[in-house]
Amino acid sequence: MDDAVRMQIESLRKLKIAELKTRYRDLFGEASPSYNRAHLFRRIAWRLQAQAEGDLSERARQRAKLANDLDLRRQAPRRFWHELECNGELPNRDPRLPPTDTVLDRVYQGQIVRVTVLASGFEYEGKHYASLSAIAYRVTGTRWNGFHFFGLKQKWTPE
Repeated sequence: MDDAVRMQIESLRKLKIAELKTRYRDLFGEASPSYNRAHLFRRIAWRLQAQAEGDLSERARQRAKLANDLDLRRQAPRRFWHELECNGELPNRDPRLPPTDTVLDRVYQGQIVRVTVLASGFEYEGKHYASLSAIAYRVTGTRWNGFHFFGLKQKWTPE
């Protein structure tokens, strides 16, 4: 999907229902009877994408006319929403985390604790962990804030 379209769709998330209805009217040339935020968002997002990448082919339109309503997809594929939200990275990724494949080292009681940052979670001693706190607990036996334990207190910047 084009970055400009992705940004337009992402900006829809911040709009109030009245603003979505106005945007709907601008794109479709008619008012929407719906006040459902999710419905308006989906219809507008679909229209923006169709304008950018092309609408349905005539053959697809004919097939849609013949289809039973139960056969029609009522929601965009998960891949579409995941791609829109992630844009190559996990959504809501903590800015204190370094990029994927970065190795974090921490000396604790004379031993080096070496952790690899993964796209979703962390690897320590060949095992996958969901959080740095879980690794800190495994190493120390007490509860720690994982970011504090590994010295990641501010937005990560390469050294």
